[in-house]
Amino acid sequence: MARTAGDGTVYEWHGYRGPVVALIHGLGLNRAMWQWQLPALAEQHRVLSYDLYGHGGSPAPETKPDLSLFSAQLLGLLDDTGVYACAIFGFSLGGMICRRFAMDHPQRVTALGILHSPHRRDPAARKAILKRVEQTKRDGPSVTVEDALERWFTDRFREDNPATIDLVRGWVMANDKQVYPEAYQVLADGVEELVAPSPAIACPALVMTGDQDFGNPPEMTRAIADEISGARVVILSGLRHLALAEDPARVNNVLLSFLDHVNGE
Repeated sequence: MARTAGDGTVYEWHGYRGPVVALIHGLGLNRAMWQWQLPALAEQHRVLSYDLYGHGGSPAPETKPDLSLFSAQLLGLLDDTGVYACAIFGFSLGGMICRRFAMDHPQRVTALGILHSPHRRDPAARKAILKRVEQTKRDGPSVTVEDALERWFTDRFREDNPATIDLVRGWVMANDKQVYPEAYQVLADGVEELVAPSPAIACPALVMTGDQDFGNPPEMTRAIADEISGARVVILSGLRHLALAEDPARVNNVLLSFLDHVNGE
């Protein structure tokens, strides 16, 4: 059942026992994107999912968004729900936010899952993402959504699973035309403050992507992991950006194995 925190953040609890895991969704999505992970995670964990400012049921940010704002949102939510420290899994933009949070509040993090998230982009990749930001400023999320779906899912999956594609398309299309480009700008610009993190991230970390995730390729994942001592790297073969929806069984096995290791099981 959805609840509302003091700042308007909409969140949900799943599961009734075990260590807490907080889930941060990606740009243009919402807490429902974790529906393919929740049954598995909630068997042995209390799972906290929520909507970022300007996404899903949460209000638009009161100031221009940046990673620090989203980090503060998570801090407020943990305080509001009585959680001192927990594992945090973040997807894409969410993976950037969890890194920022771990730098801002290291004592509040027991482990990080950085999933399909960027490191420093080369000039061509940066030019491409900035072009998409400008397109969304002019025309809203509809102008880039079809290209995004091609980057996020393999061709075969798109052909065989139209209902899932329609669901994800609907999430993106529901975004506010004014807020969405501002959040997209964070995805484009926020990476630089996470490179060579200071203070260094010292908690256990899983860094994962797909070998066909063209915007967050394996070399970025390895670069992130190289900056976190002892980080575990997982590259999913044959999968693109939204592997969490395309092959949840394989993804969930990785996530649960990592949590078992962190929890000493």
